[in-house]
Amino acid sequence: MKKSWLIMVMCAIVLPAVAQQSPDAPAAAVAEKGKMLVSANGSRLGAVYRVTADGAAQIIIDGKLVTVPGNTISVADGKLTTSLTKSEVLKLH
Repeated sequence: MKKSWLIMVMCAIVLPAVAQQSPDAPAAAVAEKGKMLVSANGSRLGAVYRVTADGAAQIIIDGKLVTVPGNTISVADGKLTTSLTKSEVLKLH
């Protein structure tokens, strides 16, 4: 009886959080080495060179290693996309 009560409480906590996610929102992404990263306006930035422990993607752009924060990365239209523009990414180095 105690286990079923615990399961009901856990469902009451988890289900509302899942229901609040918008189906139209871009999916959170885990960057993968070799996958092309595109900017907010759709321009190609570069292939992911390395993924850090916190999910940030490192790319080489204009000869510089730049770390793009993981919280700016999502999948939009099947593409690994950052919410940053190319000029914002270039300022990160």
